Amino acid sequence: MNPVRQAIAKQVRALTGAGDGAIDLTRPAGDDGLFGPESVSWRVHADFSSMMIGGTAALLVQMLHPGALAGVWDHSDFRRDMLGRLKRTAQFIAATTYGSTAEAERLIDRVRTIHDHVHGQLHDGARYDANDPHLLTWVHVAETDSFLRAYLRYRDPTLSRADQDRYFAENVVVAERLGATGVPDSRAATEAWLRDVRPELRFDERTRTVRDALLQQPLPNPLLKGFGALNTAAAIDLLPPWARAMLELQDRPRIGVRSGAHGMARVLRWALGGSASEKTARAQG
Repeated sequence: MNPVRQAIAKQVRALTGAGDGAIDLTRPAGDDGLFGPESVSWRVHADFSSMMIGGTAALLVQMLHPGALAGVWDHSDFRRDMLGRLKRTAQFIAATTYGSTAEAERLIDRVRTIHDHVHGQLHDGARYDANDPHLLTWVHVAETDSFLRAYLRYRDPTLSRADQDRYFAENVVVAERLGATGVPDSRAATEAWLRDVRPELRFDERTRTVRDALLQQPLPNPLLKGFGALNTAAAIDLLPPWARAMLELQDRPRIGVRSGAHGMARVLRWALGGSASEKTARAQG
C-alpha cells in the first residue's frame, strides 16, 4: 500500500475510532440491521467526508437549543473532549446503520442509559432532561438534516427528492427508539419542523464558548489540522443562513471553501478506500 495513503488512513481512523473494537459491524445471515442494503441511509452514511462535514454542522446547530447546550455544559468536559463527542457520534451512526439489529440496539440502550443521568436546571429556572422527547427530536433533526445536506453537496447532488424523503423516513426508527416523538419523516416535514422550533433557540456567552471549543479543537498533527480546517470551513458554509447568523459566524468565499472540501473528500476517499462502514456495506450487501 502507498505509504502516504496508509499514513493518512491510519491517522483518520484513529481520530474516528474506526477499527478500535468499540462497535461490531458484522451481521448474522438474514439480519439486515435497522436499514438494510437497499436503504438510502446506507448510501448517505457511507461517505466519510460528507458525514464529518455534516456532523460538525449538526453540532453547531444543536448547541443553539438551551436544553442541548446545558447537557453539554453541565455533563461533559467539552473543552478537552469535543473530538471524543464526534468520535462517539460517528460510531453510533455506523453501528445503527450497518451493524446487526442487536448491535444497533446495544448502542441505543447505551445512549439511553447515559441520558438517564443528563438533566438539570437552565438559567431561567426551567428544567432540562436529555430524555425529553422534544429535545431528542431536536438533536435527531439537526443531525439528519445536516448529514443529508452535506451528502447532496459533496457526494451526490442528483439524489432524488423521493430518496431524500426516504432517508428521513428511514431514520425515524432510531430517533423513536431513543425516545423521540413527532419525528418528521420527509424533507418538507423536516424543514417545517426546523422553522417551528426556531423561537426556542438562543445564542449567549455559553453558546459562544462551546462554539469556540468546537471550532478551535486542537488536532494532533499538521495533516489533520489541515483537514480539520477544511472540514470546519465546509461545515460553517453548510449551515442554514439563519443558524450561521445566530452563531455569529462569517460567510467565507463559497467557491474556495467548497472546492477545498471537494479536494479533501477526494483525498480521503482515496486514502480510506471507502470508510469501514462503506466496506461493510459492499461486503455484506
